[in-house]
Amino acid sequence: MPSVTISGAIPACGIRERQLSPVCALGYRRRTDTARALRPPDMGLTLVVLAAGKASRYGRLKQLEPVGPGGAALLDYGIHDALRAGFAKIVLVVAPGLEPMFREHVERVFDGRVNPALVSQELGFLPRGFFAPAGRRKPWGTAHAVLAAAGELSGPFAVVNADDFYGRSSYQMLRRQLEAEPPCATLVGFKLRSTLSDHGGVSRGIAQHDADGFLKRLSEVKEIALRGAVIAGVASDGAAIRLSDSETASMNMWGLTPLVLDGLRSQFIDFLEHESSDLDAEFLLSTAIGRQVSAGTTRLRVLLSAETWFGMTFAHDTPAVVARIAQLVANGEYPEHLWKGVS
Repeated sequence: MPSVTISGAIPACGIRERQLSPVCALGYRRRTDTARALRPPDMGLTLVVLAAGKASRYGRLKQLEPVGPGGAALLDYGIHDALRAGFAKIVLVVAPGLEPMFREHVERVFDGRVNPALVSQELGFLPRGFFAPAGRRKPWGTAHAVLAAAGELSGPFAVVNADDFYGRSSYQMLRRQLEAEPPCATLVGFKLRSTLSDHGGVSRGIAQHDADGFLKRLSEVKEIALRGAVIAGVASDGAAIRLSDSETASMNMWGLTPLVLDGLRSQFIDFLEHESSDLDAEFLLSTAIGRQVSAGTTRLRVLLSAETWFGMTFAHDTPAVVARIAQLVANGEYPEHLWKGVS
């Protein structure tokens, strides 16, 4: 099959020159016009909300856990902030069979004024020639969730978790980067200490960037917790590591381009060929993008948000989240009924 060269004329934020097959790994046809792939005409920005996780540590469907007036969930505050920041389309990636539940929820909270596209993250959504192994029950991971949404994407897009609160200015930061010429792949991060839980260890991607603010390395660290006066965690090789207050943590808030999506397609095939026999292995977005950066195939800007992140890893985190939302509503930063902020 002939190949198409994607030009390396994007020195600041794009993917360097490489050979790409005209037909991508998951069956979608690649655009051969680089400019159109980066910026289709007259298309608004899309927000992809990852809401298909099993929430094993939380114990129930935390993506729709009511935390605000009228039963609003954290994902609703993210949708509200994204729309106010200028995003035009919302895509929810959900577990199979839960599409009606999520659609009803969003219609109720936003009084029918928001009509998201719903995508089911199916285990069987695989490249031709691959099959889910017998016994696999766990979703394939966050990078696979983004690939599942690819049919709804036609230009630069943002990715966030459904169960995290990022703050309005974080979405505005992403919009500015994605509307730049050319669009700039971006990670909006948060100070590590502010992302910890009082109720157990958490996993975070620790972002290291160069003097120009571009990502050098993204390291996945598990079981991060404050132990006395020390922040400690476990590296991917099992070694205990000590962290400080200066690290920037990835909370899965990304601004991405179709060229990064192309890289994910190729990486997913590699993942399936080498790791799919492990029934618990996940194709994670942070790991995949970190490898693209390490390989020199993409550049990604790291921005530190001034917002205070909060979210729900454990069920015991919920009362603090409810209190935070109540305070934001009382301060007038959000309307009691979120549909009033997007009508």
